[in-house]
Amino acid sequence: MTELRHRIAKDTEPPLQQHPSEGSDSELKAEKDGLSDSESKVDSGVPEVPVPPDDTPEVLNKALSGLSSRWKNWWVRGILTLAMISFFFIIIYLGPMVLMMIVLCVQIKCFHEIITIGYSVYHSYDLPWFRTLSWYFLLCVNYFFYGETVTDYFFTLVQREEPLRILSKYHRFISFALYLTGFCMFVLSLVKKHYRLQFYMFGWTHVTLLIVVTQSHLIIHNLFEGMIWFIVPISCVICNDIMAYMFGFFFGRTPLIKLSPKKTWEGFIGGLFATIVFGILLSYVMASCRYFVCPVEFNNDSNSFQVDCQPSELFQLQDYTLPSVLESITGWTTVRLYPFQIHSIALSSFASIVGPFGGFFASGFKRAFKIKDFANTIPGHGGIMDRFDCQYLMATFVNVYIASFIRGPNPSKVIQQLLALRPDQQLHIFNSLKAHLIEKGLLPAVEAAA
Repeated sequence: MTELRHRIAKDTEPPLQQHPSEGSDSELKAEKDGLSDSESKVDSGVPEVPVPPDDTPEVLNKALSGLSSRWKNWWVRGILTLAMISFFFIIIYLGPMVLMMIVLCVQIKCFHEIITIGYSVYHSYDLPWFRTLSWYFLLCVNYFFYGETVTDYFFTLVQREEPLRILSKYHRFISFALYLTGFCMFVLSLVKKHYRLQFYMFGWTHVTLLIVVTQSHLIIHNLFEGMIWFIVPISCVICNDIMAYMFGFFFGRTPLIKLSPKKTWEGFIGGLFATIVFGILLSYVMASCRYFVCPVEFNNDSNSFQVDCQPSELFQLQDYTLPSVLESITGWTTVRLYPFQIHSIALSSFASIVGPFGGFFASGFKRAFKIKDFANTIPGHGGIMDRFDCQYLMATFVNVYIASFIRGPNPSKVIQQLLALRPDQQLHIFNSLKAHLIEKGLLPAVEAAA
């Protein structure tokens, strides 16, 4: 009886405007799972995501017109990759402030690409305030995260200005009030018969915020630890993407994962070894330059960022004894390396082994909505999100890695917190610290008596 009802309903329904290869599969799936009419409409809406047109510059199209599509795509990707790498060098040269602004711009563009897909899928339902609330929540989350960053790294500047001091003191309450306003607006926007879809999009927006905004915030935190913690991980992901593509293009035979049919084991393994070597060499070059290894700090006297310090032991050459196996191969007993180069092996390995899963995740997302790319911002590469799907996963790993294995107590932050205390609290801490130093023998008792 159930099959008969489904068959009658199918015969009486008007034909859906779907792609020939997808219509029957979608209807059979709806019948098999017993989906409701509204849920079937969601599935039928998925193919309606607009396919971005080919944005390859006309100059390249004419120059490469005689090549096959495979080689044409190879040259387009190669030329645009060199252009993006050149742009990356330029923004590094312009300094940390420009890097932070670029990270913010990339975050906004990635958020826009993902939200646009959601709106393209569900626009026919005329859901009220969807895009408005999405951008409002983006503003709220950025206000919270960047406000925390300003309070942590610009403490002295914040304390000098009365409005900033008030905003800093009540920052979290203001952030919560802003979010609560958006939450109430969402509840008021709920429309009968569209409750489920509206909650879908509410979840869609929040997951996008978690993936995009949180990770970009971590990237900026990594940058403050030293530009080397920003440049090396990003460069390793870029290198792995390029080398995996090259090895796969020329030697790829064995498919790696169904989500990305063009990914091969040859590309995966070749990219792994090439990225590890690249990470070691890049780390050796950058570890010798203070501009890259010193933490990015705000100079209150000049009201500007500075990257000048005495490099830590992590960025000072040390002798390491080689294992007997490597000694027999190379003939060397010791090797002189920066300790950071050893850490770079962990960063490179993550970028090559786990990092690609960010790309696989994005591939699964795009397959779910039957689209090739998130957008057509970069010819041959797709959207900004298509290029940064692995970078966000890498940013979280680097932040956790620094917190777990690198970062120690920060004296400057401790002093900033002490200066914010009342005089009697500062005096109490001073006496406690003095007594502790005398007990440890670090402060002579004569000085203490004086």
